[in-house]
Amino acid sequence: MSFNRRETIGLLGGAGLASLSGCANTAQIPTVSQATGLNDLARTKGLRFGTAIGSDALQDPAYLDVIKRECGILVAENEHKIYVTQGEKGPMDYSRGDAIVDFAEENDMAMRGHVLLWNRDDFLPAWMPDYDFGPDPRQGMKDYLTDYIRDLATHYKGRISSWDVVNETISPETGLMRDTVFTRNYGPDVVDFAFREAQKHLPDTQLVYNDYMIWEPGNEKHISGVLKLLEHFRKNDVPIDAFGVQSHLGTGDGSVYPSGVYPDPQRKEFRQFIDEIVAMDYDLILSEFDVNDTRLPADVATRDRLVADYGGAFLDMMLDYSEVKDVLAWGLSDKYSWLQEWWPREDGVEKRSTLFDKNMEPKPLYYAVEKSFKTAKPR
Repeated sequence: MSFNRRETIGLLGGAGLASLSGCANTAQIPTVSQATGLNDLARTKGLRFGTAIGSDALQDPAYLDVIKRECGILVAENEHKIYVTQGEKGPMDYSRGDAIVDFAEENDMAMRGHVLLWNRDDFLPAWMPDYDFGPDPRQGMKDYLTDYIRDLATHYKGRISSWDVVNETISPETGLMRDTVFTRNYGPDVVDFAFREAQKHLPDTQLVYNDYMIWEPGNEKHISGVLKLLEHFRKNDVPIDAFGVQSHLGTGDGSVYPSGVYPDPQRKEFRQFIDEIVAMDYDLILSEFDVNDTRLPADVATRDRLVADYGGAFLDMMLDYSEVKDVLAWGLSDKYSWLQEWWPREDGVEKRSTLFDKNMEPKPLYYAVEKSFKTAKPR
């Protein structure tokens, strides 16, 4: 049972948190007054703080200084995804991912892995959607994924302590399993297969289902579908330890998100969703935190205040749950935010969705996160 997996993982290094932290938490835990960055502060409450980072950012000393000061755990933004690791059919390419893992180890930071199976056709390498998996497509896909998961997992075994095994397999529009090259060839139980294969090679690693979860209206079908999937995992003894709540706030449906304000969040409904998840004995990770400001006023002071208030309120709510052990931003600086390109403002104004501006100066969102950590209950 997955419950026993979590007990085993927790016993490996004493306290459950320490066993997943790599070298990042081996030093004495600082007091609040001794904290020199957000991870130090988080550690006083039994938490870790970190960020996603791309290999291009490894060439930016100013940004790396911020990450070294603020973070205790990293995740590769894209470098462990299939379109990077196997952009061409053939041997795996680990060069970009290795650079990030090397940086983490050199700076005593833990690593999360993202992702072994991203069940979406829109983020596949060009060769894959029309690939012929043979006369028995289920067996062909099984053979392919067996090799792919084994190779990626074992390449980083002992260096990555937590893996997003499956990512975003539920469609927000329908609440159903996405129709992808994986499900068309193997079947919808491909996600179960991925977790079981991951467990074979990573018995001491935290295995995570990660999905695009936000507390804004318009996501009811998505929430219902993810809940059913997590229930399915438990009923079928699928080895999964934690649920990754991506937390890309402010990216909800435009029809319920008028210009200039954030929508009223569905606090009660989202809490009920999280309550049901923790009742099934899942740990929680806030895995991709940022706050989209696309529809907010252009005025910087106003925008920063709204972003900080909204992001801080969400963190305050989620940190009520002792099951939350890790909080990761999806990029620490606006200079490296995916939202600049993927979700640009119509007025062309630069986005301000992360904790630091492009000059690596902290913004109100930084201090909102700091406050949330200070007021969080210990775990």
